[in-house]
Amino acid sequence: MPDAAPTPDEPLRVGTHSGSFHADEVFALATLRLARGPLEVVRSRDPELLATCALRVDVGRRHDPATGDFDHHQGGVGERDNGVRFASFGLVWREVGRELAGSEAVWEAVDALLVTPIDAGDNGQELYDPRIEGVQPYGISGAIAAMNPPWDTEDGARVERAAFDDAIDVAERILRDELARAQARERAGDLVRAALARNAAGDPRILELDRGMPWRDVVLAEAPDVLFVVYPRTNDWGVQAVPAAAHGFANRRDLPEPWGGLEGEELQRASGVADAVFCHIARFLAVARSRDGALALARLGLPDA
Repeated sequence: MPDAAPTPDEPLRVGTHSGSFHADEVFALATLRLARGPLEVVRSRDPELLATCALRVDVGRRHDPATGDFDHHQGGVGERDNGVRFASFGLVWREVGRELAGSEAVWEAVDALLVTPIDAGDNGQELYDPRIEGVQPYGISGAIAAMNPPWDTEDGARVERAAFDDAIDVAERILRDELARAQARERAGDLVRAALARNAAGDPRILELDRGMPWRDVVLAEAPDVLFVVYPRTNDWGVQAVPAAAHGFANRRDLPEPWGGLEGEELQRASGVADAVFCHIARFLAVARSRDGALALARLGLPDA
């Protein structure tokens, strides 16, 4: 990428296409703003005007980071190992995302969660088969597209530009949050592994944590025997069933069927745990007032209880 760091008085000048905006270029620009600082975004399809920009995103039919060009419409820009082709967001993320992520694991996590689905949508690659006719997930690409003003808006060019600028702000907030979340998961990883080794619950099928933290990635990948995770909440203790897989709602083992949807005295009678508070009707979560109560609920959920 060209050495085009802006000064406080001179934002980095970046070109993108005019007309309706999409999640692809909006998130690419948000990434550049996080990595490089303030931007002056030029929206045009005029090659001469775009040539005055230090970088060009999603326009120009050229991809070459050395010249500051990040378009994918000409093809030939590559694809991930999973077959999802890079769009402009992915091309920019591939170039500058690692410096924002701070580690390869965080870069890969954000790429999988946020960048890849947006790239796939912009490239027309389906990621799922709908199970219910007429119903599909409402994702971030749809949310960004919905920020475009209606076709018959008065003073359309001004309103469109204001909406476009708002969309970059939204995308930057989402990207910041997902980076922070992925970095937090990475920090939690070693703590979860230490808790697995410590085995404070006394049974390898129950993982006890000394505070709430992201545990799913490590447990799913590295702890196939764990069925329930026990952890302190703000004013009580939770018992959570470990999912069977990263996606879907099945668990390795549900909490006992008679508990589903019960709370207070009803759950206390059904479970025999004096400070039991609540069990979700889907039987993936139960709550007790104390650590001992939560561990008792988890042990009662084991196959040999």
